Amino acid sequence: MRLLDLTLETPAQNLALDEALLDDAEGAPDSAGAEVLRIWESQQMFVVAGSSSRLTDEVNLDACRTRRVPVLRRASGGATIVTGPGCLMYSVVLAYRDRSHLRDIGEAHQFVLGTIAKALRPSAPGIRQAGISDLVIGEPPLKFSGNSLRCKRNHFLYHGTILYDFPIEDIAALLKMPSRQPAYRQARSHHDFLTNLPLERAAVRQSLIDAFNAHQPRAQWPRELTAKLATEKYSRPEWNERL
Repeated sequence: MRLLDLTLETPAQNLALDEALLDDAEGAPDSAGAEVLRIWESQQMFVVAGSSSRLTDEVNLDACRTRRVPVLRRASGGATIVTGPGCLMYSVVLAYRDRSHLRDIGEAHQFVLGTIAKALRPSAPGIRQAGISDLVIGEPPLKFSGNSLRCKRNHFLYHGTILYDFPIEDIAALLKMPSRQPAYRQARSHHDFLTNLPLERAAVRQSLIDAFNAHQPRAQWPRELTAKLATEKYSRPEWNERL
C-alpha cells in the first residue's frame, strides 16, 4: 500500500480528495496497486456531516455561524464530526479482491478498526472497538476516533478521526447531542464522552503507517478530479445543506 501524506488548502478540497482517491482506484487496472493510505490534518476547524445527516438535528448552526466554522458534508455515512488542528485524519482505500468478506459492512469495520487498534495498543494500552465504528480507551470507555465508509464495486473507502490534541469543548459547542447513540455512551455529554488519545502526533501517524504497511510514498494523486469535486460538489450549498 502507498502512503499519501497530504493536506490540501481548503476543507472542500480535503473532502474531495478522499472521494477522488476511491474513484481513481475504481478506474485503475491494478486493484492492489491502487490501495492507498492518506494522512492529513486541517489547519482550519470545520464541521463534517455524514451523507445523510440532518444538520438541524446534529449541528449547532448558530454557533458555527458565530465562530465562522464551515459546515460541509462528506460522501460517506455516519454522524457529524468536527476536525481541525489536533485531530489527525486518515483515509484508506482497500480493494475487495482477496477480501470478499469485507463486502459485509460489519466485517469491514472490524477489519480496519482492529488493524488500527492493534497498531496503537502497544503505545496506548486498552484501545478497543466500541459501538459500530468507534475506537475507545479507558473505563468507562472514552471515544477518540469516529469512522465511516463508502463502498463501490471493487474498492471501499474507510476514513475517520483520531483526536490527540483537540479542544473537546469546541466539539461540545458546535455539535448537538446525537439523537442516535451507541449503548456504551450512556447518554454522556460530548465533554464526558470524548477524549484525546495520550500520544504525540508523530506516534499516531507512524502507527497508522505501520498498521497498513504503507511505507512507500505515492507521488501521484488525482488532481483534476479532486479540483472538479471540490468545485462542483463540496463547495456548493446544494450538497452541503441538502438535509
